[in-house]
Amino acid sequence: MNAPTPYYVQAGPLATRFNSLFGKLARLGISLAGSAELSVRGRKSGQMQRIPVNPHTYGGEQYLVSARGHSQWVRNMRVAGSGELRVGRKVHTFTATEITDPVQKAALLRAYLEKWGWEVNRFFQGVTAQSSDAELQATAGDHPVFRITMSN
Repeated sequence: MNAPTPYYVQAGPLATRFNSLFGKLARLGISLAGSAELSVRGRKSGQMQRIPVNPHTYGGEQYLVSARGHSQWVRNMRVAGSGELRVGRKVHTFTATEITDPVQKAALLRAYLEKWGWEVNRFFQGVTAQSSDAELQATAGDHPVFRITMSN
């Protein structure tokens, strides 16, 4: 029996163009609502891969949430265990620990959706910041979350 394919919403051509634009803006030092450019070493190529992300602070710690699901940056992060966040000339290296507990993730996802829902709700299949704890826990497995600890 084959395991189910992990949830992932691949970016279409328009989203890819917007991601490229937001990444370039972050490299120039322009952060839209707190966005940054993530660089993580590719698990196959070994080259740094870049994508714009929305770092999220919750309970005094920083997190990266993959709204689109089990994306390439998530798969790379699981192997690399570290990366960089950039806004302009400010580059922060970090280590990453994946959060797997659905109860803990539900609270993080609720807070993330409160801040970023306007941009990412469409990837959460009807789950919003106002959804029940049970609904958030049910979707937690579809949205990887990493706690990041800055090295510099």
